[in-house]
This record gives sequence, C-alpha cells and structure tokens, in this order.
Amino acid sequence: MPVDRERVAALTRELLVAIGEDPDRPGLRQTPERVADAYTEFFAGVGGDPAEPLSHTISVAHGPAPDTLPSGAVMLRDVRFRSICEHHLLPFAGHAHIAYLPGEQVVGLGALPKVVEVLAARPQVQERLGEQIADTIASSLDARGVLVVLEASHQCVTMRGARQSDSSTVTIAARGELAEPAARAEIIALLGRS
Repeated sequence: MPVDRERVAALTRELLVAIGEDPDRPGLRQTPERVADAYTEFFAGVGGDPAEPLSHTISVAHGPAPDTLPSGAVMLRDVRFRSICEHHLLPFAGHAHIAYLPGEQVVGLGALPKVVEVLAARPQVQERLGEQIADTIASSLDARGVLVVLEASHQCVTMRGARQSDSSTVTIAARGELAEPAARAEIIALLGRS
C-alpha cells in the first residue's frame, strides 16, 4: 500500500499546530509536503516482498564441475542501511554484514543489499530487522547457514532520553550451520578484518 502523501502532509501540518508552531510561517510552509516526500521514501518497503530480489538465483549444483561448488561462506560487509524506529518514529542507521553458506543456489551480491533495503524501509526495530533479513535469505536461497550482524546508531538513544551520542547497538541473527558457536565465531572474526 503506497504512502498516502496528502494525509501525511495534513497530519504534519496538524502536528506543527499541536507543538505550538505556525505552519504558515515562511520556514514551515513547505514542511508538510517535504515530510510527505520523506515518508514516501522512508516507508517504501511497507507491503514490499523482501524475497523478490533473491528470486534470480544461479544453481551451482549443475555447474561445470562438482569442485566448483562453494564450500565456504559468501560474505558482504558494510551494507549501509537506514530505518525508522517504530517506537519513536526516529531514524536509526548503520551497517549490515551478511554471510551465508550456499546450498545449491547462489545469488548476485547486489541482491543482498536490496533485501536489507526493503525490510529497513518500514517501521522497524533493529532486532527484528536482523531476524527478518536472516529468515528471508535462509528460506529464499535454501542456504545451509546465514549470519546477519547489524550495527546502528539510534536517534532515540543519541538525541533524546539517554542522550548517548557515541553509542551504537549491535545485533546478531544466525540460522542453520552459522548458528553453531564455532562457525559463527569464525565469520564474526572475518567481519572485523579490513
């Protein structure tokens, strides 16, 4: 369902009135439309299918030779993401690190950031976002294992409440073989390498 831009603009105007501002003053006159534009972008993933980017897989089981099957993890580090915290409607942003152990299918590396993008573009909490990314990759690729590490800074922590401007939150979601402590530790160690 697409964002109702007119309704968002009207509610933003009402919010400005509710906080004691004049929505008709020059600096705020365009604010309702700007907020509607931003929310259209921020929440573009609502109702989207995060598995769609993974639908174009490559079967490795029928490759040129059995020794070409990937035996180790495929990793993609430092995938930038931003989302909106569903508790305060404030942004959080950071990096996703994704690793998966292919089964009989692999996917183009560009598909993994698209999964993150679809799932992040909706009201979220970081813990659930990581779990949803891991579940989508695990089920769509029939991967032997998946590990998703998210590190993000939350404006609900840095700009209000605790006001811890240097803090970040790290979450881990693991599936299959990469949920095993030794395998997970190896991948996490690799993520720290430059």
